[in-house]
Amino acid sequence: MIHVEAGLRSFDRAMPEEINRMLTDQLSDLLFTTEKHAEKNLVREGIDRGRVRFVGNVMIDTLLYHRAHCPRPGDVLAGVPGAERCFEPAGFGVLTLHRPSNVDEAGTLARLVETLSQVAESVPLVFPVHPRTRSRLVETGLLSEVERRFIVLPPLPYLDLLALVASARIVLTDSGGIQEETTALGVPCLTLRENTERPVTVAEGTNTVVGADPAKILACARDVLATGGKRGRVPDLWDGQAALRIRDEILAWFAQRRRGVTGRDAERSGCAVVGESRW
Repeated sequence: MIHVEAGLRSFDRAMPEEINRMLTDQLSDLLFTTEKHAEKNLVREGIDRGRVRFVGNVMIDTLLYHRAHCPRPGDVLAGVPGAERCFEPAGFGVLTLHRPSNVDEAGTLARLVETLSQVAESVPLVFPVHPRTRSRLVETGLLSEVERRFIVLPPLPYLDLLALVASARIVLTDSGGIQEETTALGVPCLTLRENTERPVTVAEGTNTVVGADPAKILACARDVLATGGKRGRVPDLWDGQAALRIRDEILAWFAQRRRGVTGRDAERSGCAVVGESRW
């Protein structure tokens, strides 16, 4: 078994994804990491370093490949009520929200809607609404307010969302993947969670974790809009070549295993072992 994006940890075991990540890492023969710190997480959990390979981020491979094929933001927003405001000098931001910790509890969701509405007074926020979030907005009676204060879209195809994120002045999200994409694109990101399994986006990239605290969200959003936010840098090996490195590592691993089998057969026949597996 091979795990791509191994070693990512939020250290929040209330998240089902966290348990899935840990179990998958324990079961995998090869673990491919997107950033160097992930290896420390794996070693701390008893995984042999010999199973770990730092290869970069395949999601950034996808982003870099597809960015040239994205539509224009104006095409994505064509015909959307209120979207003309996105092309004024202030520009626009992008909001995504779907985590259970943010949308399942009515009080938390209401506070986030109110806080993010205040951000939207300074810069229009384009909000593709996740089906889970839409159902909670309907249940809590907040949908009409959201439609009044944000530029609301249905869930978007990958290329359409990428087009908007790449052109945004600010992104507010609870998505792990968007934290990485904004860092690769150099777009300021505020993560609406108390933790992140992608800390390299904070340490090196454009991401700031703000949780659901209204004061922190507003202060950080105002700073981004006033100063342009964290400049950051693209992490090591986020260069569009991760899939090729993974391919090479897998081929080398299988070749080494074949040599190991040949060596054991040779040893039983009294011949010398050729090649000793590192795994």
